[in-house]
Amino acid sequence: MDTKWKKYLFWFAHEHVDFRIAEMESILDMFKITSRTILKPKEHPFWIVELPSINCVYQIASRSVSLRYCLELWAMSKDIETLHSCLKSYTNENIEHYRKQSFKINVKTFCKHFSQKDKVGKIELFNYLPLEGSVKLNNPELNLYYFEYYGLDPNCIPQKPFHLFFGRWIIDGQRDLIQKFSLKTRKFIGNTSMDPQLSLMMANQAQVQNGDLVLDPFVGTGSLLIAASQFGGYTLGTDIDYLMLHGRTRPSRISQKSRDIDENVAANMNQYGITSYFVDVVVADFSCQLWRDTLSLDAIITDPPYGVRESTERVGSTKTGSTIEAHQIETHIPSKVVYDLNEIFQDLLNFSAKHLKINGRLVCWFPLFTEDHSEEFVPTNSCLQLLASSEQILSANTSRLLLTYRKVREPQL
Repeated sequence: MDTKWKKYLFWFAHEHVDFRIAEMESILDMFKITSRTILKPKEHPFWIVELPSINCVYQIASRSVSLRYCLELWAMSKDIETLHSCLKSYTNENIEHYRKQSFKINVKTFCKHFSQKDKVGKIELFNYLPLEGSVKLNNPELNLYYFEYYGLDPNCIPQKPFHLFFGRWIIDGQRDLIQKFSLKTRKFIGNTSMDPQLSLMMANQAQVQNGDLVLDPFVGTGSLLIAASQFGGYTLGTDIDYLMLHGRTRPSRISQKSRDIDENVAANMNQYGITSYFVDVVVADFSCQLWRDTLSLDAIITDPPYGVRESTERVGSTKTGSTIEAHQIETHIPSKVVYDLNEIFQDLLNFSAKHLKINGRLVCWFPLFTEDHSEEFVPTNSCLQLLASSEQILSANTSRLLLTYRKVREPQL
């Protein structure tokens, strides 16, 4: 296996732009991959990096859902003449292994469209490549890509591209999982079920791996459990909403009049063939002590209620001195009071500091008004280190941050 440091081009889907770096850095750290960044993705959809082995590429691609595909980068430039010059000097010794393989050259553009005739013309400019194999349009042994990047503004497309790339396709990312876990075809969903792409990103930032124990304390319909179990985590959750966990709430789909009798979190796990990773869900109030002090978790991933589409409640009463008679206990439904958002996050961080393993991660959403976007509003805990904060815009005035924490020390008694 090749262990020589090489340049690679990672091309990302152009969505959830602010989340790319956090996901990639979490994956690199999880697999203990050393890299040398040449060009880091900010708004542009590509990342150029040097890696010590192609095995590193396979590890990254086995997890990332923001990644479309990865290329072994043979040449890059800002003008076509220099690109061809670099490619000619690269190919002689490096292309020898692929010389007799069947091949195909794909022309890709970003923010500009070319006709098929234009693409063929560009492909013919690479006729100097020392390839002796036959051209094969379907399933070639060697897939080559030529990219032209024209920036991000479709209303102001430059005459010439900003960046040009040429390389060998290695592997795709995990974009197929987004369709696999689509809410449109999922058995059990609710009004606040998490988008599958964001769920998978959260599991990546939590560094969920085979055998990890993962908790969602505000589990809802279990979207985050699905993502964590997909990567081998044993998952469990709690929620105060009895009707939700038992699949008795009003259906979220307009066309559905009532829920099926087997509509629940377990049904979702069965649908995706990951039942063996599902521990259970429990009706519980997160503000009340439920777990033993010895509970040790590898990760906590959650989307706490914000009080918009989902109420923030905990068990309690505004009445003083109220009592429950013995004959009422069996059928008694506890009253609830508002669970203040600040209290929720204080309890969540304190719980994480207590029950996470050292280096275990908490990944959670935090709502805020756009005008209040400041680090001073982000919740903190002395035992938790904030690693990443990625913003998702919800409206003109509101957004939410995906916060990733790592436990760095045990709480002092």
